[in-house]
Amino acid sequence: MKVVILAGGFGTRLGEETVNIPKPMVRIGQHPMLWHIMKFYASYGFEEFVVALGYKAEVVKNFFLQFADMASDLTINLATGTVERRQRHQERWTVHLIDTGLDTLTGGRVLRLAPVISGETFMLTYGDGLSDVPLDRLLAYHRVQGKLVTVTAVSAPARFGGIAFDGDRPVGFAEKHAGSDGWINGGYMVMEPGVLEYLERDEDSLESSLLERLGQADQLAAYKHAGFWQCMDTMRDKQTLERLWASDAPPWKRW
Repeated sequence: MKVVILAGGFGTRLGEETVNIPKPMVRIGQHPMLWHIMKFYASYGFEEFVVALGYKAEVVKNFFLQFADMASDLTINLATGTVERRQRHQERWTVHLIDTGLDTLTGGRVLRLAPVISGETFMLTYGDGLSDVPLDRLLAYHRVQGKLVTVTAVSAPARFGGIAFDGDRPVGFAEKHAGSDGWINGGYMVMEPGVLEYLERDEDSLESSLLERLGQADQLAAYKHAGFWQCMDTMRDKQTLERLWASDAPPWKRW
């Protein structure tokens, strides 16, 4: 099963610092957020990734082009120019790096990935959030619900858009706005290929163009996750994740 990661947003501003790289490439410890997300999915056996690129796509491409060398010990013969990798990394991932346009919105990026992801169930998440959501249980829940999309609903502050529930059924999906705390979309979604029929153009937003429509059509389920979830929208968020990574047991580290 493929895992789609939306990594095509613009550079981000963390507090007073402007980071002129894609947000998923901001480092937590020695590794970019994107690596942490992929390691988490791979720990459940999901090792084929489709990364939707946009802003500074070359930064992500160069990371993976150099991955094998940077993650291995090297012996270099300067006379011949040969390079021998020692103690190679253990990753067995297949990574599709797809340029989905500089100005394309989140839903439009998914639509542009249709040639790669159509025809099978796939997972999708944003490139700026970490969680310990049990992916095996999430997938099982999705299959039982029988909807086109299952989102992982997490509890977070009101600076995020909210999900309104009628019992366990999500009935509304709002963009970010001021309001009371509640359940929000934490990413870590499971989608059926039929979602592509709800997307039409680059200007479609994943939240308002797709998830809102699916909620109205009773094709949206939500898996409520009460465990760890943390985004990286601010410098404070980044520092929180770095403290956790430096601890004895980072919540998302299963490997």
